[in-house]
Amino acid sequence: MYGTASQHIDHTQSRRSGPRKWLRAVQWLIAAGLHHPKANQTTMRIAEDLAARMDYDLGHVRYGLDEMIARLGLSRGYICKHISYLRELGALAWVQHGNSTNINRLKGLLGYAGTATVYAAVIPAAYDHAMGHTVIGTGYEARIVIDQRGQQQPTIPAQTRRQPVDNPPVDNSSSQGEETPSLTWLREESQVQMVGGVTTTAARSQQTRPTKTSSRKKRATILGATVTAAGMQLGDKLAKAIRRRVPWTRRATHDQLRWVCADMGEQQWTEDQAVRFAVEAGHAHRAGFGWDPSRPHRLIAMELQAQREQQQDDQAMQDALAQAIAWEDSTAYRQMQAVRGLLPQPAPEPERTDDDRRRARMNWDNWPDVLDHFEEDELDAIDLYGKKLVNFAIEQGARARRNDHAYL
Repeated sequence: MYGTASQHIDHTQSRRSGPRKWLRAVQWLIAAGLHHPKANQTTMRIAEDLAARMDYDLGHVRYGLDEMIARLGLSRGYICKHISYLRELGALAWVQHGNSTNINRLKGLLGYAGTATVYAAVIPAAYDHAMGHTVIGTGYEARIVIDQRGQQQPTIPAQTRRQPVDNPPVDNSSSQGEETPSLTWLREESQVQMVGGVTTTAARSQQTRPTKTSSRKKRATILGATVTAAGMQLGDKLAKAIRRRVPWTRRATHDQLRWVCADMGEQQWTEDQAVRFAVEAGHAHRAGFGWDPSRPHRLIAMELQAQREQQQDDQAMQDALAQAIAWEDSTAYRQMQAVRGLLPQPAPEPERTDDDRRRARMNWDNWPDVLDHFEEDELDAIDLYGKKLVNFAIEQGARARRNDHAYL
């Protein structure tokens, strides 16, 4: 795990993952203390920044160090350190090393653009062992086996759901119109029978006649809830609010929006909740900015399904953590301790003297290292460098960040 060769997808012992499951694994790895006390909440913050930009299917992400410095307000060296912690934890692997090769020239374009560093989200075997996962295969292409026997079948067909990375990717090349390949389609209902006797205005199919058995069956919403008159009436109100306040949704008919809002109505959402959900769903796909979806109701329905899946995943994670083997009791921990016992132990660091402090405070050009030291351990940095040099380093770091932002 700790060699640089093992931190590449061609040699890593960790399996590939998508951003959501990867973030949960990173959180567990940091809490387990696999990287001593160095991996901390800052490491998690950097992992969240990477996950927000990751490709959903492959889990790949461009490093973008300069942009991360601007977004997170951390120094270059500090971010690089925590990225290395993620690699050493077995949670990050190189797909491509960045270099100065002009990628524009290779594409036959003018100008210069260096080759970017690309990372892949990966999950180490220690996490799978602690969670009791059964793993098939080894290395980057390994997969976990999920026992779905006895689980309730989803209301929406499986092909309409977004596929996780632990399964083979889905070919979306036949998506219609202007829709992006990442969107999946939800089957629409042509007619709904609700508790209380209220129905939609959609036309009855002329080709099939419902049987007596199916006519008595209560229909379900997109998320599988039983449709009620009260829920549909509230959904009608929410659909009007969304159409009125979110312009890109107006290409859908009122009946289409009312149907996807039925789940919101069953859950007693307010108008502000429904409108905020539609706005955030649009922002996630740049709807209304660089793209106007021809079927806005399907985008909202897809995000409702994704939200429900996230909630189910979070609950499953909580249940798994409650039943997981403690890291100290795991076989991987015992093996690691045995290996560490064979390694020579480092000599204890000598106590700091006043002479050490005087030498450290003589070189003010070393302010970047002083700032990195202060960000890792404030009290220790002040003890070594003194308040004046530490304050100078903080001012210089702030000035450097302002200058970097001025050139963006």
